[in-house]
Amino acid sequence: MNFKSISFYIGLFCFPISILSFINILYSSYFDFFLSIDSYFITLILSLFFGASLLLFGKKSDKKLNFIEQLILIILVYIIIGLLISIPFYLSNLQVTFISSFFEAISGLTGTGFSTFNNIKYLDPTLILWRSSSQWAGGLFFLFFLMILFSNKSFNYKMTNLTYSGETNYKSEENIKNNLLKIFIFYSILSLIYFTLLNITGVRLFNSLNLSMTLVSSGGFLPSDNLNDIIVTNFQKIILILSLIFSILNFYFLFNIFNKRIMIKSHKEDFYLLAFATLFILLIYFNNVEGLDIIISVLSSLANSGITLLETDNNLSLYFLLLTIVGGSLISNTSGIKFTRFYILLKITTAEIIKLISPNSVINKTIFNSDNKINEEKVKISFLIFISFFFSLFILSSLLIVDNIGFEGSFKLSILTLTNTVNSEMYSFQDVNFANLLTSSKISLIIFMIIGKIELVSIFLILKKILFKD
Repeated sequence: MNFKSISFYIGLFCFPISILSFINILYSSYFDFFLSIDSYFITLILSLFFGASLLLFGKKSDKKLNFIEQLILIILVYIIIGLLISIPFYLSNLQVTFISSFFEAISGLTGTGFSTFNNIKYLDPTLILWRSSSQWAGGLFFLFFLMILFSNKSFNYKMTNLTYSGETNYKSEENIKNNLLKIFIFYSILSLIYFTLLNITGVRLFNSLNLSMTLVSSGGFLPSDNLNDIIVTNFQKIILILSLIFSILNFYFLFNIFNKRIMIKSHKEDFYLLAFATLFILLIYFNNVEGLDIIISVLSSLANSGITLLETDNNLSLYFLLLTIVGGSLISNTSGIKFTRFYILLKITTAEIIKLISPNSVINKTIFNSDNKINEEKVKISFLIFISFFFSLFILSSLLIVDNIGFEGSFKLSILTLTNTVNSEMYSFQDVNFANLLTSSKISLIIFMIIGKIELVSIFLILKKILFKD
């Protein structure tokens, strides 16, 4: 195991936390929020210390990681960075336990949005900002994983090659740094655009900042207990709809538009996604449910964010849950099984049925009518992800059912955990108190929030490597 190279990359991931800690220190100083400023100083010092130490330890290493080492790196990043992010929660005056602090940190990093805090609007503003920052960092890290680590062709279960239209040359350390920098810059620009648009619509400055970090990362943390307290006018709703649309699309679709590179062939997945969302919205509309709130809820479910303006008494919670399972683009911060995998399974099933009816038929096996074709490997991977999702759902539901949330609650919470989607009114499951859950339930949710991002397949591959060494 190449521990030195793994240490080097973990060290790099520590520095963004140092930057976010420093920003919170400045914010606390400027607005005189000195109640918890010490916790951000501690986080800053520890993140710098561990980052520098791990970087120096692995500086002279090969920097090349095999596929299993990459998976282990990703899991360690979630755990170690989660521990750093949990420090301000644990050291706050809210008397939060260590496991609850770590739960909150992982929920932010994975963009899930489950929270052990009640009455968010009464929290220290610096802690609200820190929660949102954890989402922003988690979204950025996941894009790094997708571009650099999950693009490994040893076992491309993320299938990013089907819809990836960015730079593919990662052979040298310099190229890796350049591409990571490009992702960081554009991700930051996109966050700034969301922030500016929300602010123009009249959303309060502090709420605009926090909500922009939620939207860009497809997260679920809000700076208030209810989105209705922030988004009121139709103009604000339209901006929210546009932001959610961008969240479900391929990250490089926006990146290429920004660079004035129009590559329609490489982004047909995005048009199919938008068509699917439009169809679903129309189906709801013809069932006499209309309004911008429904559009927001459909897009929010597809983006695996879960934020909504709907009230509890809606009859569409099952449909919204199904949409979270579908997820968005392969290259986005969304979770779920992903739309493209459903597309592959549906198309190959249709092709097999046509073969039975008309054996001489010529069957089109292209993916989104592009140059990529559905082969046996892609079908196997799509089916494996599909099965592993429902296997994870069964395991997590079984673990949660011992807690005081009932069978239906366990099932819904498991779906939302594996799709990294916040529990909200539109799923008719917003009243769960995560602070009062059993420690075993919190640990289970932490594990499966991470699995929701990296897929259960990752764990199987690591276990296979450990148990059956070549």
